[in-house]
Amino acid sequence: MLGTSDFWLWPLLWIGAASVVSYAMMAWDKRCAIKAGRRIPERTLLLWALIGGAPGAKLAQQHFRHKTRKQPFAMVLNLCLAVVCALPLVALWLGWPGAMAG
Repeated sequence: MLGTSDFWLWPLLWIGAASVVSYAMMAWDKRCAIKAGRRIPERTLLLWALIGGAPGAKLAQQHFRHKTRKQPFAMVLNLCLAVVCALPLVALWLGWPGAMAG
């Protein structure tokens, strides 16, 4: 069972799960773009990236070559990736309870 001393495990599990969802959403959106189907709004894709799925979204963006030329989207996705990757480090720097527990 995971406890509060497993500080690094919780965010990694969340980021991993959200990344799988983001990757799948980007893959689905690319498929819909090719087949002229109903697309997933960019706002939804970026929201999932911001709440932890940025690594998966970035991987999907590169893998499927999806939304790579759309600069506002690509720039915001890169910003989301930076935020998601920096949050655990900021928590450690601020002395988040359990962050230093081993």
